[in-house]
Amino acid sequence: MIRYSVLLALVAALAVMGASSAFGHGASKQSPTLVGTVGPGYTIKLTVNGQKVSRLKAGTYTLVIHDKASIHAWSLDGPHGYAKDFTKVPFVGTKTFTVKLAAGKYKYYCPPHEPTMFGHFTVVS
Repeated sequence: MIRYSVLLALVAALAVMGASSAFGHGASKQSPTLVGTVGPGYTIKLTVNGQKVSRLKAGTYTLVIHDKASIHAWSLDGPHGYAKDFTKVPFVGTKTFTVKLAAGKYKYYCPPHEPTMFGHFTVVS
């Protein structure tokens, strides 16, 4: 009977730990993933969970860039002089980065085609 009680207590403890992990309270938090895509035509976008990004919370993100054309690139400018070229012409492929986004306004764009290939989003505290 004592073994059964100990086993029950262990199962209950594991269930509670599993539930807290499922709700984002566990020890291993993952950064949300942003997906940037440029090409193959004259398109550029940034999404999270398949939805266009217009507003994000400040913090750390995993940024996955899919560059689908050798004539395009994917760059990001932001507040306080933030400027980063995540891909450059003629790269084609996928790259993954960790980015820390501070509050402010951001612009993602294709440098060779910036007048027509760009998007904006805001990061809030």
